[in-house]
Amino acid sequence: MIMSNEATHKSKSKLALVVIASAQLMIVLDITIVNVALPSIQRALSFSTSSLAWVVDAYTLVFGGLLLLGGRSGDIFGRRKMFTVGVLLFAGASLLGGLATSSAMLVAARALQGIGGAIASPTALALVASNFEDPKERTEALTLFAAVSAAGASLGLILGALLTQYLSWRWVFFVNTPIALVLSFAAGKILKESDKQKVPSDLLGAFTSVLGVAALVYAFIHAAASGWSNSITVTSFVIAAVSLIAFVLRERSAKRPLLELFVFENRNRTGSYLIMFLVSAALFSLWFFLTQFLQEILGYSPLKTGFAFLPMTLTVMVIARNGAWFMKKLGPLPMMIYGPTASALALFIFSNLNSHSSYLKVILPTLLLNATGLGMTFSSVFPMAMTGIDPRRAGIGSAMVSVSQQVGGSLGISVLATVAAAGVSSKAHSLVAAGVKSPLAIKAASEISGWTSGFRAASMMAIAGALVAVLAIRRNKAPQIAGGTIPVAVEG
Repeated sequence: MIMSNEATHKSKSKLALVVIASAQLMIVLDITIVNVALPSIQRALSFSTSSLAWVVDAYTLVFGGLLLLGGRSGDIFGRRKMFTVGVLLFAGASLLGGLATSSAMLVAARALQGIGGAIASPTALALVASNFEDPKERTEALTLFAAVSAAGASLGLILGALLTQYLSWRWVFFVNTPIALVLSFAAGKILKESDKQKVPSDLLGAFTSVLGVAALVYAFIHAAASGWSNSITVTSFVIAAVSLIAFVLRERSAKRPLLELFVFENRNRTGSYLIMFLVSAALFSLWFFLTQFLQEILGYSPLKTGFAFLPMTLTVMVIARNGAWFMKKLGPLPMMIYGPTASALALFIFSNLNSHSSYLKVILPTLLLNATGLGMTFSSVFPMAMTGIDPRRAGIGSAMVSVSQQVGGSLGISVLATVAAAGVSSKAHSLVAAGVKSPLAIKAASEISGWTSGFRAASMMAIAGALVAVLAIRRNKAPQIAGGTIPVAVEG
């Protein structure tokens, strides 16, 4: 009977992990799954070149702006309940996106997907605390969660390419709906509900946080297209600054704040959030710039481009899946230093790409180097970011991990796109001044110059992540699970 109970428990734990990890994978996939479908979407719905960016930005903007509120909603109303709400909203929004008949309808659907993702993603991570009481099982669950989070965006490129090339761009959205419906049904049968916190809603905190983060993300997005001195850009930055300052002041004085500032009292947690922010900012540039380089310079098809990232994806998943073993053998600090450093080196190598760069000799080895860095980073940051947090309050800690990842990625793309645009303009002017006449030659050389400039800037972001690890993370003597929480370093 004991063995039978143990077998039943293990089976239910595995099913719970499948539900949680699958939902996170679906949400992370949607960050990049539309990228290779953008040309088809542009032709079908008559997007202008400038407005096409909103197919991506509408999702990341809303996602990043609402993550804190989404994480808190799980603590207040129950994580399983809000997880199901988020997944169902994601399903409906995906169906709406696939049926879109106008650009406005598609952008609205992407924004609704962002709302669903902002609810489901932080509650999914927090559900690990609610459903895995055994420290060993919780560590294994966190490493798998980290693996799908790290590899999901790369898998999105492959899946998006397959669906677009063999079915239609609409299936980039349709594919989410049946998966989300199955997950929402399974959640009610398999996942345990968390204790609800009967606290008043911090509506002012919610409003200022959403406005602040959304204005900040929008300001960088707008700056990439219209410049830093543009009146709308400047106004957005001002709104963001005022709103975020008001948010911090509100959270310091509120009896039941939306974001309990205790999460920043531990230097390991704060350092982990910063590392996630910086590495995500650098990482998103890899997909953004390298996918364009492979297609426009090396002549790859969208499908071939997607599969070019597959070795990196598989390597990240293998390393992240064994994150618990690395944490035990190495401890968090070496992993959190190596991870961003390896990614920084890879991005620096990519900053030297040219039209003669070989995939097998240059790009593939560099992608694999980057994969080792991402695997180490994600598998150490996720547990460390939850250091010392009571499982009953895990929603806020998990939300901060997702906020750091999504806002970092959104801001990173915007900042690096601005850097790349400056590089393109500078190179084009220098080539014209040098007497180059061929428009195609000028275009190709200028684009390469822009992308490599972006890679150099991204490399600096990743190095900053490694410096944060050195300065902020305190290494524990023997990484282990204690007190019913997850692998922790010394409190600081």
